Amino acid sequence: MKKFFLTVFILSASLFGSMQNQEASYELLNSNIPIVDIRTPGEWKETGLLKGSIPIMLFDEKGNYDLKDFLEKLNSAVDTKKPFALICRTGSRTKILAQFLSQKLGYDVINLKSGIVYAKYMRLPILPYRSN
Repeated sequence: MKKFFLTVFILSASLFGSMQNQEASYELLNSNIPIVDIRTPGEWKETGLLKGSIPIMLFDEKGNYDLKDFLEKLNSAVDTKKPFALICRTGSRTKILAQFLSQKLGYDVINLKSGIVYAKYMRLPILPYRSN
């Protein structure tokens, strides 16, 4: 009976995602973990993008969002079966999104908790945004 409960516990634990909060760092950039920047194109133009990050807007300038569209773009750009990171300006938007993605969809998400503001402060490589 103990083996049965242990097996059920292990299987159920593997169905849940996880969320970590950490700062942007050279270590993360060198890990090849995808980083998704959920800010607006205006924000990308203003500050640039963390080197290697993937711009996929979630909230527009008015605070509206299309979750279905975002998830389609996310799933086509990132292997969501593996860990990936989210970045915004200060980590507020990504914290909400990371919690949702880990709890509701079972993704393993890293929330870059102080966002691009911290990345700039730490002088991480930031490249100008170029729209398609």
